[in-house]
Amino acid sequence: MIADVDHWFWQDTSAGTYLRCQLLADFEHGFFTRTFAPAEPHQLQPFLNPQASVHRVKQVHGNTVLPATIAPHTASPLSEADGLYSEAAGQSLWVCSADCTPALVADVQQGQVAAVHAGWRGTAAGVLRIAVQQLLAQGSQPEDLRVALGPAIAGEVYQVEQQVALQTLQSLEPTLTDPQPFLAGSSPAVLPDPDRDRLRLDVRQVNRQQLLQLGLKDDQIAIAPHCTFQDETRFFSYRRSNQRQVQWSGIVSRS
Repeated sequence: MIADVDHWFWQDTSAGTYLRCQLLADFEHGFFTRTFAPAEPHQLQPFLNPQASVHRVKQVHGNTVLPATIAPHTASPLSEADGLYSEAAGQSLWVCSADCTPALVADVQQGQVAAVHAGWRGTAAGVLRIAVQQLLAQGSQPEDLRVALGPAIAGEVYQVEQQVALQTLQSLEPTLTDPQPFLAGSSPAVLPDPDRDRLRLDVRQVNRQQLLQLGLKDDQIAIAPHCTFQDETRFFSYRRSNQRQVQWSGIVSRS
């Protein structure tokens, strides 16, 4: 797993900087910061590719993943979903987040992409797994996929009830009755909490393990070394401020 700053870099613009991932270097993409607020995807699009079409959804913390063509940013109302996958070149797919995980997926051979909003509920329901399966159904091979898990709340500061942790971990082991086994290892999905009734949940690690179960390798997955809760300068955090403010992440499909 790539999780150090050397594989992530900041892209400078006249409006501020946004985060990019080396795994997706061949794709126009970006994890934008609070500096760009309140810009919407169609206003951020010129930073990536002014010619690409813009696609977004109304996020509802579920596991619905839609094809881009039925989710233009001009739709009224917006389709309810938490992920998009491309069907042609030149489609930009966007998701917003505060503490939830923004995931951008790309096929380095075919050029198709997906964008996913994965909070704990969506992760428990396998939303990123479903998005990857859509790309596989369109001809992608697991070894050709690259996944960047962007800035989100880090496990060491994300306190949740034990039942929330268990429900999320059951996306990996459906018969699991105790989250304790996931406390072990060098990259644990859960961490202990001083409150015996609670745990610290690393949602990005759960998504990483879901990807490994699909046949991806660690070197195909990158986790951003940035925590939305702890970095108030760059990122909005609902857990920190209790305000509904978001940053956007987007990626453009290619031929």
